[in-house]
Amino acid sequence: MTGLTAGLFALTLVAEAGAVALAWDLEPRWDTLIYVVFSGAMVGAGALIASRHPRNPIGWLLCAIGLENALAADLAQGYGLRAAATGWPGGTLAEWVVTWSWLPQAIPIVLTFLLFPDGRLLGRRWLIVVWVAAVGLALAGPGWSFDSGTGSEFVAGVNPYAVEGLPTAAMFSVGMTLLVVAMVASVVPLVLRFRRSSDVERQQVKWVALAGAVAVVVLPLGPVLWDRAPIVRVLIALSLAALPISMCVAILRYRLYDVDVVISHTVAYAAITLVLAAVYSGTVVLLGAAVGHSSTWATAGATLAAAAAFRPLRDRLQRVVDRRFNRARFDALQRMATFLERLRAGRAVPEDVERVLREALGVEDLDVRVLPPNGGLAIDLYGTPVADDPSDGRERWPIRHAGTTLGVMVAPADLTRRGSLVPKVLEAGALAVEIARLRVELRRQLGEVEASRARIVSAANDERRRIERDLHDGAQQRLVSIGLALRHAQHALGPAADGEVSRTLDDAVAEITIAIDELRKLAGGLRPAQLDAGLGPALRDLARRAPLPVEVDATTDRFPTDVETAAYFSACEGLTNAVKHARATKVVLSARRTEGRLVLSVADDGVGGAVARNGSGLTGLSDRVAAHGGTLRIDSSAGRGTTLSAEFPCAL
Repeated sequence: MTGLTAGLFALTLVAEAGAVALAWDLEPRWDTLIYVVFSGAMVGAGALIASRHPRNPIGWLLCAIGLENALAADLAQGYGLRAAATGWPGGTLAEWVVTWSWLPQAIPIVLTFLLFPDGRLLGRRWLIVVWVAAVGLALAGPGWSFDSGTGSEFVAGVNPYAVEGLPTAAMFSVGMTLLVVAMVASVVPLVLRFRRSSDVERQQVKWVALAGAVAVVVLPLGPVLWDRAPIVRVLIALSLAALPISMCVAILRYRLYDVDVVISHTVAYAAITLVLAAVYSGTVVLLGAAVGHSSTWATAGATLAAAAAFRPLRDRLQRVVDRRFNRARFDALQRMATFLERLRAGRAVPEDVERVLREALGVEDLDVRVLPPNGGLAIDLYGTPVADDPSDGRERWPIRHAGTTLGVMVAPADLTRRGSLVPKVLEAGALAVEIARLRVELRRQLGEVEASRARIVSAANDERRRIERDLHDGAQQRLVSIGLALRHAQHALGPAADGEVSRTLDDAVAEITIAIDELRKLAGGLRPAQLDAGLGPALRDLARRAPLPVEVDATTDRFPTDVETAAYFSACEGLTNAVKHARATKVVLSARRTEGRLVLSVADDGVGGAVARNGSGLTGLSDRVAAHGGTLRIDSSAGRGTTLSAEFPCAL
């Protein structure tokens, strides 16, 4: 606050402190304190507005209303009460000032409505409303303050300033009519501003309309219940205090866009109060009639019925009210609820939550970033790391679920004008974000498992090749050398060799030949040497050695060593099944590169009906393909042959 506005606020507080001290215990304490709130709210709100927008007269008008009420109403009333109790001089004058102190506030109130929110009139013609209010004040003020009928406002019960012969009643009636007309007319510019305004000014008018609507509901209770229900006086003071507070929020634009939420909650809880009151009253009547005169049972039953109805009633009424008074909030939450229903039904994927958030909040430049459970850089919903740049001018909203921070939503900073809508929508969509985060983590772990399996297979293939070389270059060659040496010895002996010795040498050479064949077959289970020239040549060599016609359609591209090995042995298994079980007359082998994958196919024209069973060759083949991150499909209708298709991921 500036020096002047701070001085006005301090003066108001001093006046109210004096009013409380003077009136204490001479009237109900709540009556002494409640209007301190009204004056403090008026001057406090006005001082804040005037200090930040000194050229806007609304702040100064609110300060004038609050200060006038503190001095001419509260302080004067306190002095009048104390003077009547102790005999101080001037007590009746103070009481007389209190009787009409509320009337001069009509002029600044009318001006406040006419000038809201920017401090300028919609046109000079609206000045006539001020003149009507001034004439009304000129008539109503004397008509009320000099009327002998206002004696009840004085401790002595008599108005000492009454003027006999003055048509005070007629003056007051005409003056109040003009003041009411001016008050109603001052609201018309607010309606016009709302209809013509932009988004910001429309929200400002909504704040004042909300406070005005509350006042319109509460103020008519005054003439009817002022003396019967003192609580009405408290409600009137609070409703009047809400008006400057709403103007301060609107003009300073603090939480400006929360007005829709406040309006919807206000209407919803007002409706809930009325319905629950009806439920309570009806239950009391029904139970009273059912159980007789036991008011305790009736009251307890009515309380239970109202408590049971509160939560479902609140949720249902809140949806109805949001649909009417806070359409943006209703549409956003409804869109998110529809998405979650589709997600539960399996008709949507959790990664779509980012798109749904963009649609619900009406923002295209919006990203959802999740935090990996094991720490590290933030990632998007598909697992790609995202570097955070705090200087990008965008806001970060945390996304939490079940007490855990899942990540953040990054969006333009002006989204803060949506108030509490953003946290509500994020709270509704947090479950989908949690599922997407778990899917990312699952894909990461599966990727690690596949990479680990691929490394194991590659190491096993390397070990097989080493054993193959050792067998071929070591034991197999030695056995061949031994066989040749034995034949050489047999020839060297010639006819002189004993028949038994010759048979022994023949048997030894035969055993060596068998051992060599067994080693050759053993080596055949390892990576064949033909693969050194590529998968295509290896498949063609395999086809030449088959006992039935085999057509080969293979690409000349090269693939990773482990992939070629797995594909070759898959072809061997498929060809073996066609020969042994399918009773096929022809087989087609094909290998091609498709979208970064090696697709191997073995198709025969046999009897079909092949099924992968536990322990069968097809099951082992499926495991071999899966070990390389691939997939195996079997198409084997009875009487239509069998087609095995194995797909292996490989570099483009």
